[in-house]
Amino acid sequence: MVSKFGKESPSRILFVAVNAIFLSLVGLLALAPFLHVIMASFSDPFQLIANKGLIWRPLGFTTIGYEKVFQSVEIWRGYLNTILYTTASVALGSLLTILGAYVLSRKGLYWSNKAMFFITFTMIFNGGLIPTYILIANLGWIDSPLAVIIPNCMSAFNLIILRTYFYTIPDSLEESANLDGASRLQVLFRIMVPLAKSSIAVVALFYTVAQWNSYFQAMIYLRSPKLYTLQLVLREILLKNTATSVGASGPSAFVLAVAELIKYCVIIVSIIPMLAAYPFIQRYFVSGIMVGAVKG
Repeated sequence: MVSKFGKESPSRILFVAVNAIFLSLVGLLALAPFLHVIMASFSDPFQLIANKGLIWRPLGFTTIGYEKVFQSVEIWRGYLNTILYTTASVALGSLLTILGAYVLSRKGLYWSNKAMFFITFTMIFNGGLIPTYILIANLGWIDSPLAVIIPNCMSAFNLIILRTYFYTIPDSLEESANLDGASRLQVLFRIMVPLAKSSIAVVALFYTVAQWNSYFQAMIYLRSPKLYTLQLVLREILLKNTATSVGASGPSAFVLAVAELIKYCVIIVSIIPMLAAYPFIQRYFVSGIMVGAVKG
């Protein structure tokens, strides 16, 4: 509220101040675990294992944890596998989502609403783990990268977001292209896709984060350690509480201390690609997701 003299009223100033303090505290609470992991990854193993609270600065600065991580063949192999699985899943998922969203966004499509009902239905109900496992086994995908890439490469939620964006594009653009002799695919990839690049970027980000952080599919369907994803390798380290798999050796107390340190180092290493990719997608995020929120 602004007074007649052009200055904000005391109540408005108080509200802004309280709001800023509250949001700052929420931000610090959200930042504290991440800061703890970063500082712990650079801490001395013995001081780290003896510490019981949050760490705001490195406890005896050392990079031994990262040295062990980068020397680990299993972690590097898991990193490469995750990059390959994520790239393939995002490319396939984005392509299928674009094709499906474009078709379902056409106003003259027969039974489009009924098709969207069944697609939306899958967001609430699905076949479950056992039928899915039987299907994957019958397809011969057990212990195959296909079991990680294909089953979750397409999301109904992302399809709805992109369909909503395509639906808002004026029909006159497509009609003009048709008069010029453009085919459906030319209309899609030369007109619709460039106009919807913000929503496509958001959809690709969603697919990337989901696939990068996924370990359950790999845990269920993969048997060979050579095919493990980075998240599955990290899970094995966290559950086994051992550092011998990443090259740590020596007295048992040292191995246990390094194992605790390596947990934090692997967490940091695993999230670096997402932190690096997000700034490039951020400028598309708000515009791309808000269309679905307005008309979805």
